[in-house]
Amino acid sequence: MRAIRPRLFIFFTLLLTGYGLSAQHKKPFYEADPDKDRWVDSVFNKLSKREKIAQMFFVRAHTDKGQAYEDSVEKMIRKGKVGGLVFFQGGPGRQAVLTNRYQSVSMVPLLIAMDAEWGLAMRLDSTLAYPYQMTLGAIQDTSLVYQMGREIGKDFRTLGMHLNFAPVVDINNNPANPVIGYRSFGDNKYNVAAKSLAYMQGLQDEGILVSIKHFPGHGDTNVDSHHDLPQLKFTRERLDSLELYPFKQLIEKGASGVMIAHMNIPSLDATKNLPSTLSEPIVTGLLKKELGFRGLAITDAMEMKGVVKFFPEGEADVRAVIAGNDVIELSENTRRAIKLVKKAVRQGRIEPGQINTSVRKILEAKYWAGLGATRPLDTDQLSARLMRPESLSLVQRLTDASTTVLKSDSLIKALDFSKRTAIISLGTSEISTFQKEIKSRIPNSTNFLMSKIGSASDIRAMLREVEKFDQVIMAIHDYRKRPQSSLDYNTQLKIFIAELSKLNTITCVFANPYTIAGLPGIEASKSIIVNYENSVQAQRSAAKVITGQMPAMGRLPVSINTFFKNGDGINYFPEPKRLLGHVN
Repeated sequence: MRAIRPRLFIFFTLLLTGYGLSAQHKKPFYEADPDKDRWVDSVFNKLSKREKIAQMFFVRAHTDKGQAYEDSVEKMIRKGKVGGLVFFQGGPGRQAVLTNRYQSVSMVPLLIAMDAEWGLAMRLDSTLAYPYQMTLGAIQDTSLVYQMGREIGKDFRTLGMHLNFAPVVDINNNPANPVIGYRSFGDNKYNVAAKSLAYMQGLQDEGILVSIKHFPGHGDTNVDSHHDLPQLKFTRERLDSLELYPFKQLIEKGASGVMIAHMNIPSLDATKNLPSTLSEPIVTGLLKKELGFRGLAITDAMEMKGVVKFFPEGEADVRAVIAGNDVIELSENTRRAIKLVKKAVRQGRIEPGQINTSVRKILEAKYWAGLGATRPLDTDQLSARLMRPESLSLVQRLTDASTTVLKSDSLIKALDFSKRTAIISLGTSEISTFQKEIKSRIPNSTNFLMSKIGSASDIRAMLREVEKFDQVIMAIHDYRKRPQSSLDYNTQLKIFIAELSKLNTITCVFANPYTIAGLPGIEASKSIIVNYENSVQAQRSAAKVITGQMPAMGRLPVSINTFFKNGDGINYFPEPKRLLGHVN
């Protein structure tokens, strides 16, 4: 065995490093290009003062709100002459048809955006969901994240979209953060920067613009800016050394867009109750001048309470332009906002040259994204073109690579496939994919289920039964749509987890890793495997590790408590006979 294991390590190292990041990345849209300049000039010179302002505004679009809503968006395009759309919930086929319709009535080709941090499935049904960024933060092979960026970029091009409001480059160093959490690559600035860069370059190499977010860093807040205005009370030195680090790295590598957060940051701008989105010292001074950012400065949604609470009735939109933002996303009232910005130009609050600079930049981005020569989208066989075999395979590979053996692998290696084994799934009322996969390899096993509201009597009865088994495999599932930082299990079930952990137990966590902090006693488990989310792919990955079908090389991307810290995890390699599929 000792002679074989190093060879396995070398094999998997070669396998992981065989996917190199592209050596030659696509040049940023703001680089010199005579053809681009000619097209930009030809469009810009035809725009009226109002039409130039309208190019800065992006409006909301859905495909699940019916004909009247779709007609209202078309009217905003025809008469309002807005510069872009942000698509939200709906379906890919309906969106493709609507995109053709909307582009056909737009005077200037529309730049179309979407929040798709984990792919189209973040917004659209019948599409592929990639792992959350927290899951990706556990992966050691960063080139896999680059490949994901390329695949998501292909999906965007298939649906005629040009701008992904991703990646999230916030460092989630506050476990109680209500809005970032699993959307972050973790709490280590170097890991966050590396994974974000790979994702960004994958998208941009496919011709998709990005909007790295949420500048200057939303990771250490306890307020959701959708509902109120968070305040960052940190010093400038702290922000420079931590929050700003990933932004600096990605800007230096040619980030095409940055999304500005709605946060009050006294160390950067002492104006009371002023969101960073509306701060000229932050948007123009820090981002553009100090950090040298040349791409699109994009506001977070201007309908959020964090920005309109103290600047209502369209004043927030005007202030956002004054601050130096190029794209004003999702105004509460776009028609009103355009009028107010035009009025502010007349009054001298906004220099016409500033509008011109932003509009030219938007047009440059449109040309770079392929809008210099538009043609209708091909709507045939969209499902097949969006659910490519290589994309489906990549989702599983990403999930496999994230799988983290957080505590000793001794029990995994000692697992006897012939012994009576209890396979317990908690938080669910039906047999899980994880249980099915394990049972197919360990026939002498029994499945147990317990819902997240299991009664004390049910729990006691199950514990009595489980104690009769030779081996116990426990799976903790979070079936909520988004993996929050604490489980919604009742107290009895959490105590049950602690009791089961004292047995000869392998524990698997299919949930946000922060949930482990709320399960005292889980550290007593002989082995712990973390898979970060409750996807089918994650359950398959854990089952493959337990049954010796694959190694596990993930690392914890966040610190949880005194037992489990950022970077924890061991390189687990199965016995060769198991790796090759031979089990007794």
